[in-house]
Amino acid sequence: MKRNLISLAVAAACAFAGSAQAQISDGIVKIGVLNDMSGLYSDITGQGSVIAAKMAVEDYIKASKSTLKVEVVGADHQNKPDVGSNVARQWYDTEKVDMIADVPTSSVGLAIAKISADKGKLHVNSGSATADLTGKACNANTIHWAYDTWMLANGTGKAIVKSGGDTWFFLTADYAFGHALERDTEAVVLKNGGKVVGKVRTPFPTQDFSSFLLQAQASKAKIIGLANAGGDTTNSIKQAFEFGITKGGQNLAGLLVFLPDVHSLSLEKAQGLMLTETFYWDLNDQTRAFTKRFAAANGGKFPSMVQAGVYSSVIHYLKAVDAAKTDDGTKVAAKMKELPTDDPLFGKGSVRADGRKIHPAYLFEVKKPSESKGPYDYYKLVSTIPANEAFRPLSESDCPLVAKK
Repeated sequence: MKRNLISLAVAAACAFAGSAQAQISDGIVKIGVLNDMSGLYSDITGQGSVIAAKMAVEDYIKASKSTLKVEVVGADHQNKPDVGSNVARQWYDTEKVDMIADVPTSSVGLAIAKISADKGKLHVNSGSATADLTGKACNANTIHWAYDTWMLANGTGKAIVKSGGDTWFFLTADYAFGHALERDTEAVVLKNGGKVVGKVRTPFPTQDFSSFLLQAQASKAKIIGLANAGGDTTNSIKQAFEFGITKGGQNLAGLLVFLPDVHSLSLEKAQGLMLTETFYWDLNDQTRAFTKRFAAANGGKFPSMVQAGVYSSVIHYLKAVDAAKTDDGTKVAAKMKELPTDDPLFGKGSVRADGRKIHPAYLFEVKKPSESKGPYDYYKLVSTIPANEAFRPLSESDCPLVAKK
């Protein structure tokens, strides 16, 4: 099996000792960052997520004076569920990994969630989008951190329909993530009085979107909803620009757009896009300070929402390990739900019974080139979605862990 394996040992400065850590298996807390290291999501996750995890460990140990010894390893799942599953099993069974973080690509994330539950380990997902991780596929050993399809649909989708974009055509990546994002956004469009006039499933990944874009153009829909991500999103936006689709009066809705995507596209092509994220580097002094350090370690590249989610989630994970005095996955997951969350990037929040991490979301519009003051100055804030509105309410959840009245 082809793997890109990185091993980064991050240990506390002080010696590991004392009864407080007596239940830490093999004396080390081992975190595996599993993601796309070489493909179309590598800028969003990749080595940057490993860097974020390493920063989180260092910052937590320094701030808390914890005696934990922590190791971070990373591997490439190549966006393939079978590859990711094999890595997860090897990590859990033979390499003593306690928690798997990140995991973009929803089909891989769902597979890792099940394996983690089966083996009593912990999966803290920041990379996958599917809201099913805290819905019908939820389990007690999975926590979903940064964002999900319900949030994206009820942020970007709702705002666009309310502003007059009431007819939609979907370009949907043909795997679990795309299906979930299309499903959740279509529900929002219909609920708010809009209409879906057509949809097409695109192979994952896709280089040439021309035939799909021509179908969308022919539909006359006001909005072409891009239920895709990463390289698929940037390719479809670039080709729509080349075909003059937006000049013809139709608008693109980037239902999952990350900061590295906008950087790749350029403001000329991305300007005016509406998007929803839960992190942006220029929100406040704390996000700016983190970004300066992260970029210095990541070749000048600014963090994505997913990479910020890895940092935030690893800090809360280690806090829970210390509080529970164990690295047992099931017990730590329960402790993560019990403890309030509070970190420099996502602020104060909580982890619900269904595993959903709750925090505010932000609706942004991509700036015009003339509005940008420098590199990565790409977003202007349209509105803040409060934490209690940003994610699917428990009353609508189909998670088996949530008691129904």
